[in-house]
Amino acid sequence: MNIFLTGGAGFIGSHFAHKLLREGYSVVNIDNFDPFYDRSLKERNIGLLKSFDNFSNVEGDIRDKNLLQKIFGKNEFDAVVHLAAKAGVRPSIADPSGYFDVNVNGTINILDQMKISGVKKLLIASSSSVYGNNKKVPFVETDNVDNPISPYAASKKACELICSTYNTLYEIDIFAFRFFTVYGPSQRPEMAIAKFANLISNDKPVTLFDNNGTTSRDYTYIDDIIEGLFRSIDKVDGFEIINLGESQAVQLINLVKVIEHKLNKKANIIFGEAQPGDVKTTYADISKAKELIGYKPQVNIDKGIELYCEWLLRQA
Repeated sequence: MNIFLTGGAGFIGSHFAHKLLREGYSVVNIDNFDPFYDRSLKERNIGLLKSFDNFSNVEGDIRDKNLLQKIFGKNEFDAVVHLAAKAGVRPSIADPSGYFDVNVNGTINILDQMKISGVKKLLIASSSSVYGNNKKVPFVETDNVDNPISPYAASKKACELICSTYNTLYEIDIFAFRFFTVYGPSQRPEMAIAKFANLISNDKPVTLFDNNGTTSRDYTYIDDIIEGLFRSIDKVDGFEIINLGESQAVQLINLVKVIEHKLNKKANIIFGEAQPGDVKTTYADISKAKELIGYKPQVNIDKGIELYCEWLLRQA
């Protein structure tokens, strides 16, 4: 099976590409190496993939319609996995137009090329951020998500809507996955677990931007996300929105305690004011994922942090 992957130099994308390649799939990837974080980290990810004969990489932008047309013209894809996006809640507040240009217009470009080329299967990354400050937990896919609190979240909701439209108009089968705070080896350095572990291991203070450390997240280990995506390739049918999380909400202060324990170091904690765009909690109901794709997360927060810290220490 031939897969067109977007964002394969990033954290989730590179892990998923590696899984596909190991399983014998052919992968053509596009990534623009966005300078949101150090390019060398993405080049390392791509370097690990280039050892596979069934992998090819194109450095380019999903907003480039001509480039996408050339890629689809040279290949016969069985499915598209669209993970490329401008990431991050807080930066989106400073650049809403940039986030909508990449995330929404880029997604429309992908869908248009699929329509033209007759590719009928799409897996796309959405985000738990679309739930905003939903007071009902755990979050269910049928919950109202009309009140996102960041441009990033709004752009992801918009992508879900346009995907539903293309499913209706052109019968493109689409699974849109709402990822819940994915972490693990090679994750983005500004994300909480990577940032905190790095600061604690280097004896630097850790600032918790939520006043008292009581905000919570449903932290999901990368291997569970990858398994959920992989199980979906031959099951995608119609249009479905699916939560992929661990279904366990962990308070921020308790997360720091787990990292402290795994690194065997005490954190110097500073409490800061809550930041605009940050939700108070995320917590996934994964009943639908279990039913549709047989999703069964295996790595709880204690084991996941242990695996991440072991990887981090090996990088030193």
